[in-house]
Amino acid sequence: MIPSSTYRIQFGPGMGFARAKQIATYLDRLGVGALYASPLLQATPGSTHGYDVTDPTATSAGLGGEVGRQALHARLRELGLGFVVDIVPNHVGISVPQANPWWWDVLRYGQESLHASKFDIDWSRGPIMVPILGDEHGLEELQLDGDRLVYYEQMFPVAPGTDGGAPQEVHERQHYRLVHWRTANTELNYRRFFDINTLAAVRVEDPEVFEATHAHVLSWGVDGLRIDHPDGLSDPGGYLRRLRDAAPEMWIVAEKILAVGESLPVSWPVAGTTGYDAMREICGLFIDPNGEPPNAGSLQFLENRCKETAARTLLRAEVRRINALLPFDDEEAVIELLSMFPVYRSYLPEGRNSLEQAASANPRCAEIARLMLADPHGELATRVQQTSGMVMAKGVEDTAFYRYNRFVALNEVGSDPSRFGVSPTEFHVAMQARESGSPETMTALSTHDTKRAEDVRARLAVLSEVEFETAFARWSERKPLPERSLTRLGWQTVVGAYPISADRLRDYLAKAAKEAKTATSWVDGNPEVDKAIAAWPDDVFGDAALMAEVTELVDRITPAGWSNSLGQKLVQLAGPGVPDVYQGTELWDFSLVDPDNRRPVDFEQRAALLARIDDGWLPEIDASGAAKLLVTSRVLRLRRERPELFTGYRVVPAQGPAAEHALAFGRGDRLVAVCTRLPIGLAAAGGWRDTVLPLPAGEWTDVITGRPTSSTDNFGAPLLSELLSTYPVALVVRS
Repeated sequence: MIPSSTYRIQFGPGMGFARAKQIATYLDRLGVGALYASPLLQATPGSTHGYDVTDPTATSAGLGGEVGRQALHARLRELGLGFVVDIVPNHVGISVPQANPWWWDVLRYGQESLHASKFDIDWSRGPIMVPILGDEHGLEELQLDGDRLVYYEQMFPVAPGTDGGAPQEVHERQHYRLVHWRTANTELNYRRFFDINTLAAVRVEDPEVFEATHAHVLSWGVDGLRIDHPDGLSDPGGYLRRLRDAAPEMWIVAEKILAVGESLPVSWPVAGTTGYDAMREICGLFIDPNGEPPNAGSLQFLENRCKETAARTLLRAEVRRINALLPFDDEEAVIELLSMFPVYRSYLPEGRNSLEQAASANPRCAEIARLMLADPHGELATRVQQTSGMVMAKGVEDTAFYRYNRFVALNEVGSDPSRFGVSPTEFHVAMQARESGSPETMTALSTHDTKRAEDVRARLAVLSEVEFETAFARWSERKPLPERSLTRLGWQTVVGAYPISADRLRDYLAKAAKEAKTATSWVDGNPEVDKAIAAWPDDVFGDAALMAEVTELVDRITPAGWSNSLGQKLVQLAGPGVPDVYQGTELWDFSLVDPDNRRPVDFEQRAALLARIDDGWLPEIDASGAAKLLVTSRVLRLRRERPELFTGYRVVPAQGPAAEHALAFGRGDRLVAVCTRLPIGLAAAGGWRDTVLPLPAGEWTDVITGRPTSSTDNFGAPLLSELLSTYPVALVVRS
């Protein structure tokens, strides 16, 4: 079943199966096509996200177990809603070894374990390295408790017949070695998820491992799967083909991050991506290209430098494993090759152009590429491709995008912050391509991984229409953060997310600074810098005169931000693809990066507002966000009830003096969506005036307001000043 839309729920503490069952009625009333769940398998005790699966053969007990999942699924079926689940084929969680039966068994028995082949371990380099020791004297704290070694709260198994003597002596007889945590990035001998030591990769390319990791999920009979991080797999295409064979009728989307202009490999049997590509196109539409701030230097140079640093430091262990496969010793060439990839990874033999582009500048890199192309499915080609995605993610997403802060509304996964906005022409071309090439792909505006929620970006987009640099310079001089780019990020965050508590802002800036890795970092924190960052929110919010300036700007741009938010939402929900609504974003949402965007959602508030709307209330566009709930519910319901209306895609150009401020498209010849672009510029130019939206002749109804309008050959097209008199968006259906 292809859902008409999805609604993403983050399961975890406070949101188990019973709670989800309670809100299912609200999701049905909202117009949702399917509940889209974060991972539901047994995860690390206390997990807040579920991506650290510890037992893929069991449903999460903390969420309510298999009985609870079945009850939720049954309720969704009663309501006619689909069920889509996020799965994690690349890795499992090992932070609590005894919670993962496979990993525990491998630690106990080593290569003789029945589960040894499930993990990607380089056994040629000796015992499994477990990087948890706090210092070089950590083993002195080791204790023996029966058949377990204990290091503070961590427990590890003792192999049969290896006991006797001091704990340190027992430790030396095991199939693993507890080592200092800093050695992980350079010496680790098992593959992991990015640089996270507590997520160990599994060899899902092995049919037996695939069966072991997927049999339970596939037995659920859900309608769709979201595949997490396929770029980490040895053969993403092969994996997806095996999954398609196992679930031939299932809707499958891959969390594949596409570079601008990149397409999914044609051999992947999936409906499409999880929507970061659509996010860039839709959000960029509301940015004024004439308001581009001064250039902050070459983004490509910065990205390549950050990728090189990631390969050299965070991922040096992976670099060394690749280097060991070469007929020559040249880690520098490996690092350069990985840092020059223009995309996350190539998919040989299909993606050889990306590989050759990365290898073109250095003869040794070219030689590595030649060896990869000679055996595109061999271990060298596989490990380079797996690692290039890691390098891109750690270098660009988690470093460069926290440093290149000239206009942070653009700093999202899959975007290109050096490209200032998306023109209507580029947008329409992209939508037509999506409708013709991947009409069942997912589209998104916010996800659990976005660096800021859609409404933060929508408000920040307004800054492209106003003069902001003077105020920014004044505020930055008055209240700087320890690092220049962080100061710029800090002030944009205050403006974009205001009102925001000091605690939320403090936590966000601490994470941003450590990700940027300039003045402080996760690995090498700077206590003085960390202290200054922690003090900044209270210092800023405590300056009454300064905050008066800040709130004046926020108040001035907020109405235009609301207009952009409604425009984004309409375009996404009415446009090609299967739209996803991230939990809570049917009202204004000014969350920042996780864990801020995983805060509890007040579903009772949303249900009460929706009940008022269904009683005929047309809410004002105000801080309640009810206007966004109105737009969301009306479009979602129409998609679900009348899917035949949402086919095809054609441009519907407005005509008149303000035509450039209207973005309209038709789905077939009976449905037209129209939204307002660049509302500040529209108001400055005198409003819509006699701008019209030519519609095919007939009687039309705006499903958002319920108001009729008509278009005839004799009397012409509807005036946008009338069609958009209540809201800056409309979705009209011809009778």
